[in-house]
Amino acid sequence: MLASLPLPSALQTLKTLRSGVALGLLSSLLCGCPSGSPPAAGSAPGGATGAPPPPEVSVVTTAWSTVALTTELPGRTEAFRIAQVRARVAGILLKNQFTEGSDVAADQALFQIDAAPYKAQLSSAQANLAKAQANLAQAQAQAERFKPLVEANAISQQEYVSAVAAFKQAQADVAVAQANTDTAQLNVNYAAVRSPIAGRIGRALVTEGALVGQGEATPLAVVQQIDPIYVNFTQSATDVMRLRSDMASGKLQSAQAAQAAKVQLRLEDGSIYPHSGQLLFSDLTVDAGTGQVTLRAKFPNPKALLLPGLFVRIQTHQATAAKAVLLPQQAVLRSGDSDSVKVVASDGKVETRKLKVSGQQSGQWIVLEGLKEGEQVVVEGFQKMKGDAIVKPVDWKPAPTPLASSPATSPATKPSAAAPVAARP
Repeated sequence: MLASLPLPSALQTLKTLRSGVALGLLSSLLCGCPSGSPPAAGSAPGGATGAPPPPEVSVVTTAWSTVALTTELPGRTEAFRIAQVRARVAGILLKNQFTEGSDVAADQALFQIDAAPYKAQLSSAQANLAKAQANLAQAQAQAERFKPLVEANAISQQEYVSAVAAFKQAQADVAVAQANTDTAQLNVNYAAVRSPIAGRIGRALVTEGALVGQGEATPLAVVQQIDPIYVNFTQSATDVMRLRSDMASGKLQSAQAAQAAKVQLRLEDGSIYPHSGQLLFSDLTVDAGTGQVTLRAKFPNPKALLLPGLFVRIQTHQATAAKAVLLPQQAVLRSGDSDSVKVVASDGKVETRKLKVSGQQSGQWIVLEGLKEGEQVVVEGFQKMKGDAIVKPVDWKPAPTPLASSPATSPATKPSAAAPVAARP
């Protein structure tokens, strides 16, 4: 064909053929395979081969544990003993003998009421007592003198009976005078108002110069003993009945008496009170308005850290679960009516399992029902699970607690060796 063409046309055609062959060879070299060879059988576009591996999810293997079921309930503190200091006699208050807000001892003098009228009454009563005692001595001597005379028929029987009656009357007069004297002495003593108990006294409710005790016992101050201190708290009657039902059926075991008596206290700032308390009683009736059962505990309060009326939370150990499972909090999917987890079966498929959760312990949920020992529960990787797709379980490892780096050694604050140092003025 080239021979039949003119010479210039033949040369141009030959150059075109050579250029096409060179481009074909260069393309074959860049592709890494001989020119025109078909792709290998079974290869996917882009060079990938086979199906993708199943996604990995972090799981924990369940194991039975004996867990103490601790209930946390709201409560308020109350003074162990409260005594209202009142004026028991009427009079003008002369002086206040205590410091407000201080600790007072039992029988310590707190107020002084004007005792002059009562001292005068006491003197009068003592005089009447002395007079009655003198009459008693005279009547007794006369009765004793008449006794042998009546036996000798020297006097009449009527005279002797009168002497004996006068003697007994004199005895009664002495008793009345003695009672009046005692009453007058009590009034004098009551003029010095004393603390009925040991504790911390509040502010004075009256001031010097006030007339107190006129017609009624006037309150003067309040003394409260706060060491130890009571904590009153409530628990739902429904929870109490459910707890008793679970213990009766054998699902839960009752806590030992020594352990049940011990309770812990959590303060408003979240800290745990350093002293443990003792559970005293549980009310036998249910409040019709709230459906709550009232309970009370007693706590030592040596440093007066707890004050009456303080809001606290009580942690009480009421039962023990012999076969419970502890799960990380992120493993449990909580909803309004039920709790559930994702469990990986032996074939790698995931199923949803409903649970019965009873509180938490050290950041883990306590599961009482819904799981068996040795099952794999998903903790992380929920977003990788799609439908009935198979997953690959791997052991879950808790994230390590980040340690705060020292400012002197932190990379962000450590000076570079090549950095220029500013000259000091």
